[in-house]
Amino acid sequence: MNELFGALGWIIPLALLFLLFISGVRIVAEYQNGVVFRLGRYVGLKRAGFRWLIPFIERMVIIDLRTVARDVPPQDVITKDNVSVKVSAVVYFRVIQADKAVLQVEDYLYATSQIAQTTLRAILGQVELDDLLSQRERINHELQQVLDARTDPWGVKVSNVEVKHIDLPIEMQRAIARQAEAERERRAKIIAAEGEHQAAEKLSQAADVLSRNPATLQLRYLQTLVEITSGGNHTILPIPLELLRAFGAVPARPFRPEAAREEEDEDASHGLS
Repeated sequence: MNELFGALGWIIPLALLFLLFISGVRIVAEYQNGVVFRLGRYVGLKRAGFRWLIPFIERMVIIDLRTVARDVPPQDVITKDNVSVKVSAVVYFRVIQADKAVLQVEDYLYATSQIAQTTLRAILGQVELDDLLSQRERINHELQQVLDARTDPWGVKVSNVEVKHIDLPIEMQRAIARQAEAERERRAKIIAAEGEHQAAEKLSQAADVLSRNPATLQLRYLQTLVEITSGGNHTILPIPLELLRAFGAVPARPFRPEAAREEEDEDASHGLS
């Protein structure tokens, strides 16, 4: 009996010591850091691996170092040109200094989300609606820089900010649609006018070439007849160009200025004399 009590006297303390040791064991993952406090005072960081804390004296706060994505709820924003829109975004950030994320701010996730909302309203209120729709990359970069500067004292690095959705009023959507339609019509008219101008220039050049040699006009006339007959059965009565010239429909010779004709008449009169 004495031996049994003696064995229990050893086993119970050893069991208590083992439980005390187990209660101080902590496992820190590779993507985590542990911020250790001893009697409420910060004493250092624990990296990944097996860690042991002094029970009831030391306490460790685990901080995740992976990138976190947080949605910014839709914010009512009035742009610089007084247009009311709803804008939502997404923020990507991660903790790079775990001690600051615990010591400098109560809840870095909530604080980063709130400051992202206020920064989104402040920055977008300084730009016009056209810039908000067309210069998305520049606005995203500006938001990222401002947020990163404000969260740097907390040990948080904002890597990217993306404006995800812009909800425009119905009236503004209709106005933008009318503007886009008018722009397309303007481009179509400009293209058609340029085509007419180029066609007129080519026709003028072709007329100059045909007027230099009457034979070219005859060849063109025959080619036109061939093109007409190639489309199907047609009955065509060709009219000689000499007959058209007799009625004055086709000039018999190229056009020459009045001064040139007067010189020719004068030369002819001299020759007769």
